[in-house]
Amino acid sequence: MMGQLLSRENLLLALKRVEKNKGSHGVDGMSVKSLRQHILSNWDSLRASLENGTYAPSPVRRVEIPKLNGGVRLLGIPTVIDRLIQQAIAQVLSPIFDPMFSEHSHGFRPRRRGHDAVKKAQTYIEEGYE
Repeated sequence: MMGQLLSRENLLLALKRVEKNKGSHGVDGMSVKSLRQHILSNWDSLRASLENGTYAPSPVRRVEIPKLNGGVRLLGIPTVIDRLIQQAIAQVLSPIFDPMFSEHSHGFRPRRRGHDAVKKAQTYIEEGYE
């Protein structure tokens, strides 16, 4: 499975998705625009740490997002390197585990979101279910 994770095809797809999503920098300050060059310069050590199990994700950068009611919502922003690795892992594991999930499960799944679950619940209510 590590071979699939670290394959050129998987990593390039993960890189393209991270670049497409853009997003802010993590605690290391590295921008998405800098990621590709950083990987080219540091790939051997990054790959080795993944293969030998010594890779450790960085802490997330905490950002407070103001809410309409005056409170704040905490948001954790991973480094772009961690986002790349998370995306590469998800691309390998999702096809394996997603088919095992209930059809009624919507959280954190591809092409599904909480709004879909609410719409389904509304349909059940309209059909007379309690």
